[in-house]
Amino acid sequence: MHQNKLFNLMRLRLAAWYAVVIGFLMLLFGFSMYQIMAQVHWHALDQELETVAGILHDGLEPDLTKPGQIVSEVQEFLPGLCMANIDCSSTVVPSQRHILGLFQQEGYYLRLLDLSGATLATLGNQPQGLPISAKPLWQTIANSQGDRYHQISMPLQATNSPFWGYVQVGRSLRDFDEHLIMIKRFLLASPVVLLLVTIVSWWMAGLAMRPVYRSYNQIQQFTADVAHELRTPLAAAQTTVESVLQMPHLSESEVRLTLQTVERQNGRLSQIVQDLLMLARMDIQGLAQKRQLCCLNDLVNDVVEEMAALALVADVMLTDQVQTRQYLKVLGDEEQLYRVLTNLITNAIQHTPKNGNIVVALRHADHHALISVQDTGSGIAPEDLPRIFDRFYRVESDRSRSTGGSGLGLSIVQSIIQAHQGTIQVQSQLGNGSMFTVRLPLVRMS
Repeated sequence: MHQNKLFNLMRLRLAAWYAVVIGFLMLLFGFSMYQIMAQVHWHALDQELETVAGILHDGLEPDLTKPGQIVSEVQEFLPGLCMANIDCSSTVVPSQRHILGLFQQEGYYLRLLDLSGATLATLGNQPQGLPISAKPLWQTIANSQGDRYHQISMPLQATNSPFWGYVQVGRSLRDFDEHLIMIKRFLLASPVVLLLVTIVSWWMAGLAMRPVYRSYNQIQQFTADVAHELRTPLAAAQTTVESVLQMPHLSESEVRLTLQTVERQNGRLSQIVQDLLMLARMDIQGLAQKRQLCCLNDLVNDVVEEMAALALVADVMLTDQVQTRQYLKVLGDEEQLYRVLTNLITNAIQHTPKNGNIVVALRHADHHALISVQDTGSGIAPEDLPRIFDRFYRVESDRSRSTGGSGLGLSIVQSIIQAHQGTIQVQSQLGNGSMFTVRLPLVRMS
């Protein structure tokens, strides 16, 4: 596949589509995860600020008297509260176990604002250069350095006045932004992710192309074999006709001999074409079966009886051995099963020397019928056994050509048996003959 430009181009295109689709899905996943985690963190931040501001609001309002005035009770409730225009940098604030301890952490701050929004007092780490405003309720603002802050402002009600001012609680978003940046870098590490996606896409494209490439090679090999098989009888017929045309006079016997040669080659062509059409139909739509009960006992006896004349001409002993007393019946196409047996017996006769023996046996085991065709022929070499069911493969090419074989018989046999939910096995030793065993499921009779 690596040496085929067409398949390399197809694999490249397929890998590109894989990379685009997977990359887009990962990008969408990363963006979704980022948005979800950002929303979760933001919601937790809002809840925290709202809870703290609510507790301070409820604790401050009972001690507020006049608008804009901070009494001693307020300072006792908020230890470390720094009044406006007073430097409190050297003031030591006692540690608090309540929510007030939150403002001792970096980034948190509290402000008390009057009715105009001016700062009356502060607590915690006050941001520098941050615009001060009590409206709206929630604010996300930034200073001149680009540091962001999130805050909430709640109105305070005085005891003898409808409105006292505002309590404002906020915090820095630096750790929040850094956390989101870290998540974004983790989820959207583009160079590494794209590299991995590209490698995986190329590998997946190669896996996807393997069956197609195998089919392509099989089609190429099949086409080459068909052309080779058809060329031989065509060339023989063409040579015969050309030689006859060059002869000035032909006797009746020479004409008859020529026509017999052409007829023989034409018959071989017709047989090859029929076998190819049958294999093509089985590959596309399977084998059409009549689905009837077939008695294998009668089938074996009939085939052996009909093939006896061919064995006699070849000076080979053909016998049958039905090793069961009961009738073995299978569900299938009797004509196709007949073709299986005739093909196996024909091959055995062609590859068995004179005075050899061929035994066709029938027996049953484990709800299956076993039909074996055993000969005392030349046998099959171990390296040829895995390929004998391949199309156009012949163990002895020269001998097969002389007997008219095309290398399609065993392929057809295997296809027919598989269509009957059966299997075929072969045992052979070079020089000691071969045995083909067909295993077919029996019909269970009630």
